Amino acid sequence: MNERLQLPVFREKFLNRQRRSVPVARAFAREALGDWGLAPRADDVLLCVSELATNALLHGVPPGRGFLVRLAYDGHVLRVELHDSGDGEPHIPCEARDEGGHGLLLVSALADKWGVGARVPGKVVWCEFQRPARPRLTPP
Repeated sequence: MNERLQLPVFREKFLNRQRRSVPVARAFAREALGDWGLAPRADDVLLCVSELATNALLHGVPPGRGFLVRLAYDGHVLRVELHDSGDGEPHIPCEARDEGGHGLLLVSALADKWGVGARVPGKVVWCEFQRPARPRLTPP
């Protein structure tokens, strides 16, 4: 086993509290995924970026502020983080008829892990995606 330790690479983008920030966040993530060779998970990742950015705009970013999109990749796991300065803790709704929260239901279904962390002020909502295993070209 000659696996080299790879330090994570990061990309960050600060976005203002505007509707157009969601497609900008998605384009930012799409470019990083392409550069990092993560196209196989791109659809899932981009949908999660859209949902987390939308949630940040609707529930987490106070007027006059913005949010930070941070992507980290260590060669095995892609971590997507949305940092905002709002209070409250995101959650998945208990009832199907509840308003809101359905974006997090998608994130929990598509991502390998997700959660919420503390930040002063505010919070970090994150999700992680494992790099898909490379298919074997020869039988084991």
